[in-house]
Amino acid sequence: MPRNLNAWIDIVIIHLAALLLLVVLFFYNCYIGTAALMVWLASLFFGYERCRYRSEEFAHYCHTVISNVNEASNYAIENLPHIIVLVDRDGRLQWFNKELEKHINKIPEYGMSVNQGDDAFWPELDLESIWGKNDETVFVHDNVHFKMKYRPIATKDDSCGMMALYIMDDSPYQILSRIHADSRSVLMFIQIDNYDDVLKGLNDAEKNRLSFEANKLIDEWIIHLDGYLRRIHNDMYIAVIERRSLDVAIEEKFSILDKMHNIFNTTSKLPVTLSMGISVADRQNYIELGQQAQSMLDLALSRGGDQAAIMLNNQTCFFGGKTKALEKQNRVKARVMASNIKALMQTADEIFIMGHQNEDFDALGAAMGVARMAKSLEKPVHIILSDMNEGIGKIIEMFSTREEYSELFISNDQLLNITAKNPLLFVVDTFIPHITAAPDMLNRVENIVVIDHHRRSENFIKNTKIAYLETATSSTSELVTELLMYFSEDLKLSRIEAIALYSGILVDTKNFAVQVGVRTFEAAAYLRRWGADLVAVRQLFRTDFDTEVAEAKAIAAATMFPNGLIITKCPDIMPNIQVVAAQVADAMLRIENVRVSLVIFQLTANTVGVSARSNGEINVQLIMENFGGGGHQNVAGTQLKDGSVEDVYNQVLAYTQEFIEENDKNESNITEGH
Repeated sequence: MPRNLNAWIDIVIIHLAALLLLVVLFFYNCYIGTAALMVWLASLFFGYERCRYRSEEFAHYCHTVISNVNEASNYAIENLPHIIVLVDRDGRLQWFNKELEKHINKIPEYGMSVNQGDDAFWPELDLESIWGKNDETVFVHDNVHFKMKYRPIATKDDSCGMMALYIMDDSPYQILSRIHADSRSVLMFIQIDNYDDVLKGLNDAEKNRLSFEANKLIDEWIIHLDGYLRRIHNDMYIAVIERRSLDVAIEEKFSILDKMHNIFNTTSKLPVTLSMGISVADRQNYIELGQQAQSMLDLALSRGGDQAAIMLNNQTCFFGGKTKALEKQNRVKARVMASNIKALMQTADEIFIMGHQNEDFDALGAAMGVARMAKSLEKPVHIILSDMNEGIGKIIEMFSTREEYSELFISNDQLLNITAKNPLLFVVDTFIPHITAAPDMLNRVENIVVIDHHRRSENFIKNTKIAYLETATSSTSELVTELLMYFSEDLKLSRIEAIALYSGILVDTKNFAVQVGVRTFEAAAYLRRWGADLVAVRQLFRTDFDTEVAEAKAIAAATMFPNGLIITKCPDIMPNIQVVAAQVADAMLRIENVRVSLVIFQLTANTVGVSARSNGEINVQLIMENFGGGGHQNVAGTQLKDGSVEDVYNQVLAYTQEFIEENDKNESNITEGH
């Protein structure tokens, strides 16, 4: 009625205005005025009747529809095929529709807890994480996938006093999505490591037997995974499996790698090992899938082989890698690398060299060797040192007293004045961008060469012109020494440069006791011929009284476990703490029955370091990679930001215990199978 009352007022006003015009019209012509009056009366009657009709229609609408709207809406909500639930801050039901009864195993009641307590029917639902938000999520209860949209509801006392949950059974879609995910193609490149070296010295019968056993083992493994295998070369295979089969291989931790160790070459005693590069089809085409698998295989090989590298969810995962990398039997690669590096140096107008932060003797020795290559070509060269390098203070002092090296070493501050148009940057003894002495240089220099002996990880310097990584080599100084042998016949090392390189080899091999091969001694002999003096080297390694006391305290505080693990911590910050920790780890490894030694130390105010050593039975590099570090099978470490020594100690101890237990279990299984 109010709506029509407004319309009637409008009609009356209009007709009053028209009546005034009629009065004026009567003054001029009474006949025309009379006719107009008749029309005006008809119009007034029509307007009145129209308003009365609309009023009756509106009254009928109010009686038949609006009076029943609450009942209709309640019926629609109660019978909606989706669950609707209102909960308070305590997670208790404040309202729900009938659909809820169909999806829980009890009769819902007001005040019942949704996810807490004995009467909770959806304990998997995390209300705390979604409270006050407007979004959607999926949770699982009794193998049923529920898709839930949630909205905050304001109450009289609180802007978000309740939450409205709109829930539906999403299992069909989730099952279809899982089927699709499980059926995605997985491409595998499988390679037998050092195939020619393994077969060297065998007669035809032994070669055929070894090849047959390796092929049979790989074929049985792929059949076990319901995949397809194709041998494309003597030592190379391509396999295609489904994503669900890859999950089986991951759950079994790629047992094929350990089983392959049982196939042993009785003549040369070289183990048969596999390397795998694996990529999972997502949105890429098959060309990109193959390139990714090849990239993963190259990564596995650069880490020493005997492992699988997989690209999963844009992250690289590694399995295996427990076998020590085998030393190459020839120096063909070293000769080729020396030639390529020389050609690259000749095109540069200035050469820069840097190692990792807090340089050690290996990083400095390798840098001095590269600097000698540059000097032999009469190229300007500089070695970039980090701000913290107390461990090499003595040898830096030796160089600084000689005029020839007066401008060789520079700091980060001096890099601002670089004017070279075509600089060349060498990174030695590391491949991780953020731990280099000057990370900004990696973005400023286009031509980069990496020389390192550590096992490569996913975090690698990108866009390198040359990456020379040999994980079987004892040290980067050994690698650089071999390059010097083939760089130029006219190249001459100074005595102090030979000492620096020799010191690097000596430190990383623990006095020729760890990771030593034939080529290590040949490199040492080459440096001895250029004047590397053992007496001078020992002088560099002498420590002061305070350092000896700190090492003794750390060893005395160590804890040894029955599984061969020994661990200690150095909570105090002191000069050269990284060297102290390394020496403590080395010393503890010499204790009877010790297989792994760990030292946790405070490197800086907000950084905790870990130094790890192994006698060869346990791969400490894999342990340190779990904490963002790396290294070798027997020597590794890491640095952790924003953590206390005590927290890092507990984390590293727990993970190492678990790793050793898993390793011993696998070794036991292999022995029983053999």
